[in-house]
Amino acid sequence: MSIPKGKLIAIGGAEDKGSELDRDDIHRGNHNFFEAGILRRIVNEAGGINARIEVITTASTIPYEVGENYLDAFGKIGCTNIGLMHIRNREDVATEDHLRRIRNCDCVMFSGGNQLRLTAVFGGTQFLKTITHRYQNEKLVIAGTSAGAMAMSSTMIYEGNASRAHLKGEVKTTTGLGFMDNVIFDSHFEKRGRFGRLAQVVAANPSCIGIGLGEDTGMLITYGNRMEAIGSGLVIIIDGHEISHTNIADIHEGSPLSVENLKVHFCAKGNGYLVNERKFIELMGKETTPVMTDVY
Repeated sequence: MSIPKGKLIAIGGAEDKGSELDRDDIHRGNHNFFEAGILRRIVNEAGGINARIEVITTASTIPYEVGENYLDAFGKIGCTNIGLMHIRNREDVATEDHLRRIRNCDCVMFSGGNQLRLTAVFGGTQFLKTITHRYQNEKLVIAGTSAGAMAMSSTMIYEGNASRAHLKGEVKTTTGLGFMDNVIFDSHFEKRGRFGRLAQVVAANPSCIGIGLGEDTGMLITYGNRMEAIGSGLVIIIDGHEISHTNIADIHEGSPLSVENLKVHFCAKGNGYLVNERKFIELMGKETTPVMTDVY
């Protein structure tokens, strides 16, 4: 795959939308975090408050409520050029209005919900081909939160109970939307205890880098390779390139996994990662999580 000109912003879910509920649920050291948070970063990368952002609510079972929440959140930043696409089926996808809008926007944002709805509705359509072409050849920003982030890669997790993820066969994968083919995303990573399920998928697909996205946390991806951690939490990188032993190919379904030499990195705001080079970068962004110092 050629080097894309566009950008991906994969978010772990529960991003700060500037509400009191957000401030109660997500602990922050910055009282004005929303103004400098993930949605603001999406707006900036898309070209500023006048950018055309299309929010696609297909993954959600409450699309109108989700859409209104994003209209309100982006409105607090000063954006007035926000569109909502409540696409529910493959017939909706093919409408000329939706295709026209996707050809002319600056940013596409996939909401959370069920990632299988995204692949089942958009897979193989002209709508998805148009987004992919624009991402490869233009400066289109593609953002996705929760299910919207998990569907971005070619290999997509769609099922896997955290308490049983250490057992072979308990984690299910399928083909995603395919914007990146060398990573696998998981969301709500720490809160829902999903380390085991991402580790199993990486053990079975060691050519891919596992990206575990915490809530209100994301990765800004440029050139299809350069990742910068954004948001208030943590991104966990799982690298299986140097696995020296795993039993995943030889054990029966339901048996516990064995993996040796799985490499793990923790990325806070401003840290980065180069996927092709498999390299952690301490200072990728302009802003980083503060370093604790002694006070005398």
